Amino acid sequence: MSVRYPEMPPRNPNPPYKRIATEEAWLPQEIKDLYIKGLDDGSISDPGFQSLWGFFGKSKTEKAQAHNRRITSLGEERLADMDAAGIDMAVLALSSPGVQVFEPAQGTALARMANDMLAEGVAAHPDRFLGLAAFSPLDIGEAEKELERGVTKLGLRGGILNSHTLGVYLDDEKYWGLFEAAEALDVPIYLHPNTPPADMIDPFLPRCLDAAVYGFACETGLHALRLVVSGLFDRFPKLNIILGHCGEALPYWLYRIDYMHGHISKTGRHPNVQPLKRRAWDYLIDNFYYTSSGVGWAPPVKFVQEVIGVDRMMYAMDYPWQYVPEEVGVFDHMDVPEAAKKAFYEDVARKVFKI
Repeated sequence: MSVRYPEMPPRNPNPPYKRIATEEAWLPQEIKDLYIKGLDDGSISDPGFQSLWGFFGKSKTEKAQAHNRRITSLGEERLADMDAAGIDMAVLALSSPGVQVFEPAQGTALARMANDMLAEGVAAHPDRFLGLAAFSPLDIGEAEKELERGVTKLGLRGGILNSHTLGVYLDDEKYWGLFEAAEALDVPIYLHPNTPPADMIDPFLPRCLDAAVYGFACETGLHALRLVVSGLFDRFPKLNIILGHCGEALPYWLYRIDYMHGHISKTGRHPNVQPLKRRAWDYLIDNFYYTSSGVGWAPPVKFVQEVIGVDRMMYAMDYPWQYVPEEVGVFDHMDVPEAAKKAFYEDVARKVFKI
């Protein structure tokens, strides 16, 4: 019998766990205004940015207006939406593309501003909010300094990397000071999607597949794999990366990624593909955590728990990009042991973010 799209049963009003949502977007109005300016004057020319924020930033539809209002909230509206969905705590991070569409130095200045604002919002509601630090990845030296400041001075619990930065991926070793800092601080980096970069996006645009339908998964899964096969985790074996959307499909491809990369790396046919100390399989299990953001359906979550591990899978809603309060009922009724359900909603997040 085929598995059908889920019914939405009512959530448990008194669950034996706290519900911690671990990929919840926030954006200061000041940065959103710069997005609009970049659209108007053409200074932000990235086609994926223009597609995504050209709609959400400038559309007058009710959906877009509600999204824009919710995404800038660090107070009552966000808390009310969390209450309506039964969410106890939210891990907030600067929404894609964050500061990564600006030149590096400007990006760092904006990241500092955003991190200060986020820390103030967390301090006002410490029992409801946690935060991740933004940084400008191409601002070498300053990116790691801002991550360290965010964690040690502001009390943020990790970093948010909105995938590629102006088409640049961070598998190049000159950017690895950021990952070295994350490992030393013992905090995770959340690798959040971006729209595909200019040299990748053309086939996605005609059918509006560039964002959450498919483009995000292709772009961010690619970034994660570039990090894996670059040897990053051989250099920093205790580094942890978080992937949303049930792992951008990588858990499904685990066997084939491992088999094919292992074969290619042993042939020596490509100078940039060298054998790793461990299997690609091992890094995707041991150095990554996964969240359910945007996937309000039990089968993929159960698959990740089975293949990757119950101790590596967390709940997330992807608010406000995808605000579906009813999905909480779906997971409350998920057919897994109660310990696995508690791990999914609460225990893993407490470990990863030191709650």
